[in-house]
Amino acid sequence: MPDVIDLSGKVIGSAPKPSFPDAKRERRDVIFRAVHREFANARAGTASTKKRDEVAGGGRKPWRQKGTGRARQGSIRSPQWRHGGVVFGPQPRSFAEGLNKKERRGAFLAALAERFDNDAVTLLDPKDFSLSKTRDMAALIFGSAKGARKGASTLIVCRRDEPQLVQISRVAKNLPRVAVTEDGALDVKDVLRFERLIFTVGALEALRDRLGLTEEPSSGRA
Repeated sequence: MPDVIDLSGKVIGSAPKPSFPDAKRERRDVIFRAVHREFANARAGTASTKKRDEVAGGGRKPWRQKGTGRARQGSIRSPQWRHGGVVFGPQPRSFAEGLNKKERRGAFLAALAERFDNDAVTLLDPKDFSLSKTRDMAALIFGSAKGARKGASTLIVCRRDEPQLVQISRVAKNLPRVAVTEDGALDVKDVLRFERLIFTVGALEALRDRLGLTEEPSSGRA
């Protein structure tokens, strides 16, 4: 069960963990393809070089075929010439990869389940969020300002309409190992890239509603 912390970083309770019925049966290759797809789809694919027939100039033979003692040349825009065309150079293309909706969902749930299983998820109630200094935010997340230099990389996930979203982003933006995002923008790449996830209570509820997850039943232990 994820811990719930207050503005001082102190654990004040715990919250029920979402149930991931199908996530643990997901294969690692699906997670790999989901991450690879996100990186590939972000590529612009605009790299372009000119071939021999596209380079300006070079219409005239630089010297006669025989009798000069030099190698025969047909154009100064041949690939072996400076400013000549490029052989097999990159051309504009799309790097987009496809992955069906069921696999994308399964990969995301599997990555999220792994974070919950390893106790790498914490909840924050931002209702009375009043921090205005970066050092206070560092103390909340890492225990101290010095701890922010070598602490676990942390992603803070807020609800899209969270009233405190702007303030949280402002006080966390100068922490090099901390990033802030919205629940709707969270993807499998972000879940795997950061060592620790901090959800606001509203963000976790919104994510659970969007994914159709239920709360994990209690183990019955006192």
